[in-house]
Amino acid sequence: MPAALHGDVDLTDPEDKTASRALNQFLAGVELKAFKIAQAALRHEDDALDAVQDAMLQLARAYAHRPAEEWKPLFYRILENRIRDMQRRRTVRGRVIAWLPYRGEDDDDEADPIAQAPSPEPQPLKRLELNEAIGALEKALTELPRRQQQAFMLRTLEGLDVAQTASAMGCSEGSVKTHYFRAVQALRAQLGELL
Repeated sequence: MPAALHGDVDLTDPEDKTASRALNQFLAGVELKAFKIAQAALRHEDDALDAVQDAMLQLARAYAHRPAEEWKPLFYRILENRIRDMQRRRTVRGRVIAWLPYRGEDDDDEADPIAQAPSPEPQPLKRLELNEAIGALEKALTELPRRQQQAFMLRTLEGLDVAQTASAMGCSEGSVKTHYFRAVQALRAQLGELL
């Protein structure tokens, strides 16, 4: 693991040096374990470092005034939320990138004969079909009622579960299920085989 994740936390109240030292000791005590948890979940060292550092900063900024016995559960809740956020971003980014054609270059500068082989379908036709499907989906989504649109996008594009979607929408889980079901039914009726 790289150098220490946390720097010394300096709380803005100069009278509270004891709390500052206690928070620094707490952060020093949890940083390695937190890093290992984040690395196991994210499978990427830099992302794990970012998640742990963000969690430490948020704890120091928002909860340093809380009693020390509350720091550990708060810290791990913050870390878990940060890990989930990063995983969701990856999922969404992956879904978006999957729609885009690959334009990478080989690192070894050798031509890949498989990549250069002609595809069984002409590329422009594929791209046209994809663009038409995306356009039809976007148009159909705009025609949905707002709550159905919101439920569909949070569940499908953001990858939230029912409880998280209910929390984000400010409604019950049953309402989320109803809105999502109706959205899917409306989209299937409108898009047919495209969906």
